[in-house]
Amino acid sequence: MNGRLAAILFFHLLLALPIYAAPSNDILVMKNGDHMTCQIKGLSGGVLYVGLPYVIETLSVDWSKVAHLESKQLFLVKTVDGSVYRGTLNTEEREAGGPIAIQVIVPQHKNVVLESANIVDVTATSDKFHQRFTGGISFGSITTKANQSTQYTLTGLAAYPRERWAAQAGISSNLSSANHTTTSTRNQLTFGAMHLLPQNNWFYAGFDVFLQSTEQGISGQNALGGGIGRYLKNTNRTTFSVLGGVAWQHTNYNPTLFPTTTQDVTAAVINANLKLFRFNKTNFDINALALPALSEPGRLYLSTNASYYIKITGNLSWNISFYGNWDNQPPNNLPGSDYGTSSGLSWTFGTSLRTTPSTIP
Repeated sequence: MNGRLAAILFFHLLLALPIYAAPSNDILVMKNGDHMTCQIKGLSGGVLYVGLPYVIETLSVDWSKVAHLESKQLFLVKTVDGSVYRGTLNTEEREAGGPIAIQVIVPQHKNVVLESANIVDVTATSDKFHQRFTGGISFGSITTKANQSTQYTLTGLAAYPRERWAAQAGISSNLSSANHTTTSTRNQLTFGAMHLLPQNNWFYAGFDVFLQSTEQGISGQNALGGGIGRYLKNTNRTTFSVLGGVAWQHTNYNPTLFPTTTQDVTAAVINANLKLFRFNKTNFDINALALPALSEPGRLYLSTNASYYIKITGNLSWNISFYGNWDNQPPNNLPGSDYGTSSGLSWTFGTSLRTTPSTIP
């Protein structure tokens, strides 16, 4: 697939996804007595996000300072043990000054009462299919006159979260060109899905990753795999998950660089994902994927993506990112690595409050 075309198509897909506005008739009461009629947008990283009809920007509220809330909107509520509930919200009466408990009013089921300290994430959802999407997009560019060089990076994510499962598609595209040099491109397209298991914090997931890298002589690479994973830490400040399984990888090399143009490898899968959140300011996300080859003992593939986000205003953030791919036994003396950094602006859309809400490679 042409990398530029894929990036353009994905960018237009993100813009085409609808962004809907819920009515501002939710109730929020703070422990100091402040009372607001607002739109509750979600909870992430210990921050409750709310909108007011007469304020342009989304407000960020310290979750620990909330005394009471109620909303008729539908939400997905995730807890520290990995459970997910879908319903409207209300607070249960408690002694003044004590921790609040959130009552999730689940349609056609028994209502669930959750201690506020056990709630990891609250995301607005909907009964309508097209209003459930969430995600974000980042773009950065550098141009210099001296050697007529141009660099750009584009990353994007569109996710579809549900109570027990989630699916997503992501893209990462990097291009670097200059006078009297060969244009270098790296394009990665990722599809993934995960489903929670009955055991707390356990899940199974599958992924399909497409890679193109001129630096490594890879004209096209497809890694298809899956396995069983677990959240080792799952709080509103930190999420850390690991996954193990198996994968099959098919690689097409540039025929001008490597006479044997294809390779097929069976590999084990070791994946780790870490997300750190700081109140309303920054978040850090790193994903590392290791594929130790089973059909070629001693060969190891590594891939990583890391991003650090600083909030500017509303859904707009500045980010710096690192990407890398490594092969310890590349064929025909081809380069065994391709890595780089980029920075730019990020914008989230839909019900998303996190730029990369994923545990999928």
